[in-house]
Amino acid sequence: MPLPEAALPVRMRRIAVIAPEEALRGALVALADDGGVELSGELPALAGPQVDALRRLEHRVGSERGEPRLARAVPDLAAAEQAGDWATLAGEAELARRAGAAVRHGPVAAVVGWTNASAVEPLRARLAPLGASLVELEPPRWIDPPTLLRPLRVASAFRPLVDIYGAARYADIDPTPFAAITFVLMFGMMFGDVGHGLLLVLLALVLRHSSRPVLARYRSLWPLPAAAGIAAAVFGLLYGEALGPTGLAPTLWMAPLDNPVRLLVVAIGIGAVLLTVSYAIGALNRLREDGPMAALLAPSGVAGFLLLLAGGVALGGWYDHLAAVMDGGLTLGVVALALLATGFMRAAGRGGVALAETIVEVFDATLRTAGNTVSFARLAAFGLVHAAIGQAVVDGASTLRGSPLGWLAAVLLFAVGNAIAFSLEALVAGVQALRLEYYELFSRVFAGEGRPFRPWRFPVIDDQSVSPK
Repeated sequence: MPLPEAALPVRMRRIAVIAPEEALRGALVALADDGGVELSGELPALAGPQVDALRRLEHRVGSERGEPRLARAVPDLAAAEQAGDWATLAGEAELARRAGAAVRHGPVAAVVGWTNASAVEPLRARLAPLGASLVELEPPRWIDPPTLLRPLRVASAFRPLVDIYGAARYADIDPTPFAAITFVLMFGMMFGDVGHGLLLVLLALVLRHSSRPVLARYRSLWPLPAAAGIAAAVFGLLYGEALGPTGLAPTLWMAPLDNPVRLLVVAIGIGAVLLTVSYAIGALNRLREDGPMAALLAPSGVAGFLLLLAGGVALGGWYDHLAAVMDGGLTLGVVALALLATGFMRAAGRGGVALAETIVEVFDATLRTAGNTVSFARLAAFGLVHAAIGQAVVDGASTLRGSPLGWLAAVLLFAVGNAIAFSLEALVAGVQALRLEYYELFSRVFAGEGRPFRPWRFPVIDDQSVSPK
């Protein structure tokens, strides 16, 4: 069953733009104005009259100024230099460089690149009046198309969680929804407090409506801290924490400090579930990337999941003294190790060195699976730390009450203590959630890194005149 389009990167097409030499500049300007084509090819060094004029201007007026731009008509370079129009000269220098990378055959030149499949026909219609043609090419088998994740508004605030890690491969499904849900869940469990969570939501709303330049550039990200704050408030209700154990919130589940072992077991169980989902996504990605055998044998595919499942079954059988269950888990583990060994051997080749490499890889995969699962204990550990700090602040404030001065000191301690706890624990929970996201989960979702789509884009002006900078 085909996956829905929204779950996959934008479909890309390999194209060539072909034009007579005299029409090449106009075609390149149109591509820059459209901003939807990534041009391929090795660029030559900057050279030519545009570069000479730009360097003379920079020598005269100092460092670069403004953003490079292009004029639709060929500008007067001498006039631009005289007017100090750095932006136009810089744009023309890049345009000449891109034109120099074109493939030429007699009077015809061509540039090759990638574009969105849905943009092919509109771009072809735009280039036709300029004397240029757009031709679709068969992409080389050894080159993956660049990856452009769909610009869904609901996902844009969470996209940096993926971008910081790296670009997904073109065949992979979009990991943004998975990253958003898991990050928010893990952050909330470690930062569980109704008061602190609602404060984080309030700060997210301030970010959304702020007009200050320092904050306005991050305004689009406000749903990320807002969702994390809501998750923290929900876990705060489960824990009975509201600015610490103040009694302002009911305990719907359990207080972390009352039963840390239970919280630890639940954290590892949540980790096992998240790892299972990451294995499912990883197996699907390996299937789309390299076929059924890769999905079956990869450590981030079915074989890796079977190893995780085998460990859980064997451990459960040992804990409940069920020999048959434990034996079943061990048998499943042997099957998983055999699949992993087959996959590693296929990649390593034959011979003694390949065998040694396979043994090391299987051993490493086994340790990683166990270590990655146990690593989710930090969800409980940092949740306990957060609760312990809140308890210390409440206890300290309680001991100061009595006299008016004592009440004032108690209020001051309570406010300062919660401010420190909020700032410190928000940072720690965020870092630890990212750590679990990248090392434990994304290491299974991704197998290699893709290449982000980087279109060739410059602002284009219609006025041929130049303006001093």
